[in-house]
Amino acid sequence: MTKSRNKYLKPFKNIFVLIIAVFAVWMIFFDANSWLIHNELNSDINELEDEKDFYKNEIVKDKKAIKELSTEEGIEKLAREKYYMKKENEDIYIIEYQDSIAKVKKNE
Repeated sequence: MTKSRNKYLKPFKNIFVLIIAVFAVWMIFFDANSWLIHNELNSDINELEDEKDFYKNEIVKDKKAIKELSTEEGIEKLAREKYYMKKENEDIYIIEYQDSIAKVKKNE
């Protein structure tokens, strides 16, 4: 039993191996620039890059909407479709299809 235990502890009797082992443990777990902190920061960077891509796509969509609204026809189309506005002496009929009507519960 003592021989097998002694076999595993023999490298740690050398002062250089002991110092390197302590230094490695310190750098991986306890240092201000440890591997654990770097790993966490890398995951934060990846999340921020995903968020950046999302906002770039939103900017493209908004630029397209602004371009459509920069003309008179675009403004009129938006006003008619979204806000149900009309010109004078004009009637608007809203047509709802059966699938677009909200279902009413029988109990209510």
